[in-house]
Amino acid sequence: MVVFGQLARDLVLCAPEIPDAGSSVDVRERVEELGGKGANQAVALAQLGARPSLVAVAGDDDVGDALLARAASDGIDVSGVVRRPGPTGLIVEVLLPSGDYRYFEHLGERVQLHTSDVTSSASIVEGAAAALVQLQQPAPAVVSAARLGRTARALVVLDGAPPDGTRDDLLLLADVLRADAREAPQWTDVSSVDGAALREATEALLRRGPRVVALALDGGGNLFSWRDEETVHHLVVPDGPERVRDTTGGGDSLVAALTVGLLAGYPVPDAARCAVAASGRTVTRVGGRPDLTGLFPR
Repeated sequence: MVVFGQLARDLVLCAPEIPDAGSSVDVRERVEELGGKGANQAVALAQLGARPSLVAVAGDDDVGDALLARAASDGIDVSGVVRRPGPTGLIVEVLLPSGDYRYFEHLGERVQLHTSDVTSSASIVEGAAAALVQLQQPAPAVVSAARLGRTARALVVLDGAPPDGTRDDLLLLADVLRADAREAPQWTDVSSVDGAALREATEALLRRGPRVVALALDGGGNLFSWRDEETVHHLVVPDGPERVRDTTGGGDSLVAALTVGLLAGYPVPDAARCAVAASGRTVTRVGGRPDLTGLFPR
């Protein structure tokens, strides 16, 4: 499997509150790890027994060296990671006891994927069972990645909102489409991610290309819709009972587990429940790094 997406250093600071200007607070817990949506999904895939490759961008600094070494030790093929001069991407999360967070991101164009980065990974995609494309990357790169996956006859999994002007092209290229509650309206044109209108909108999406659509709902849980010949099915899978500490990475684990389940031949309802369980495990932890070992029976 190949993941196209972000690689970054994640720094999570657990604080009792956001300080006022000119003041400070004591950080109660600090977590530093390999992060970024692309790397999070690749780690999750490796933990679920896949052999993922990551196509991403890192700087030429010591941080980039350390993150790539960690990814390799996690079982991720990093031969598709491009190194560019300058610092590796950085995401700082300030996490409050309530689970609310603030992100401070240093993820400029220099550490985003270019079309040339994608096309140079063609040999990695050949023979891959799936191509997971993080849509927070620049539009030309994500369309190129999806097309590369389609050409390789891989399962094309899109995660996120469509960059401007790409929705129609991406729908034609997608097998699986995943979006959170903020991203879903950009696919469906339905302002509230709930109810009968959303089901009708997902049916329209399924007619335009994808075989499976997974959308997070406003009030919690996820709507999974899929087509089986001429029949469209819908299933709402509620969130689990887990205590949420940090929602970072929950969607990444869901995408990874859904992909693994579908490729393993699980019926969509079973793959969907495993995907939500993977997300539930991840949000009990601080930071986006999951712990999904044993989720799928070997």
